[in-house]
Amino acid sequence: MVINESIKGWDRNQMAQKVAFDIPDGTYVNLGIGIPELVAGFVPAGREVIYHTENGLLGMGPAPEAGKEDPELINAGKKCVTAIPGACFFHHADSFTMIRGRHIDICVLGALQVSGEGDLANWSTGEPGAIPAVGGAMDLVAGVKTIFAITQHLTKEGEPKIVKECTYPLTGKGVVNTIYTDLAILDFTDKGLFVREMAPGVTFEYLQQVTDATLYQ
Repeated sequence: MVINESIKGWDRNQMAQKVAFDIPDGTYVNLGIGIPELVAGFVPAGREVIYHTENGLLGMGPAPEAGKEDPELINAGKKCVTAIPGACFFHHADSFTMIRGRHIDICVLGALQVSGEGDLANWSTGEPGAIPAVGGAMDLVAGVKTIFAITQHLTKEGEPKIVKECTYPLTGKGVVNTIYTDLAILDFTDKGLFVREMAPGVTFEYLQQVTDATLYQ
């Protein structure tokens, strides 16, 4: 595999914006830790999206301005957030009741690997010293109606993250609906992994070259 270093792709904010634009008005959304947290800052004007965090907040707003952080108002990633008008706070157990009861419409999660069958591995590499527990991710992929995965297309070592079969411990089987990377947006359909959009300068041939799973247009 030859990586074309001249192709920069979308940056993290642009990736998050792509996700935000795909979230319908009036949707209840859970955001994972990392790149997914950026999505809250790109809600299109005139669209209401209600963000949920596992630690007990419904109605999360974007990150606060510098100097206006409230250390008692944080998301599940322990980062300071804001609360929109009408937001509510509740017990951690109630938060997971919402998730397990299928009351959340969309969840945006990071990914270590996504298979061509929609399997997600996003919590551990399985290596000694890796993260010891899955946290709420398994509950989210089992209980949320639609799963968006957002990740860089390649690892830091240049290996594909969109693979034929996951080699890391699974979070869930066949759970991902759409993948957003710095190179493309990929939708899972009855035919397979469909390339909906590619970043500037990316061709289908190059995208397939850096993707282990089979793609189609």
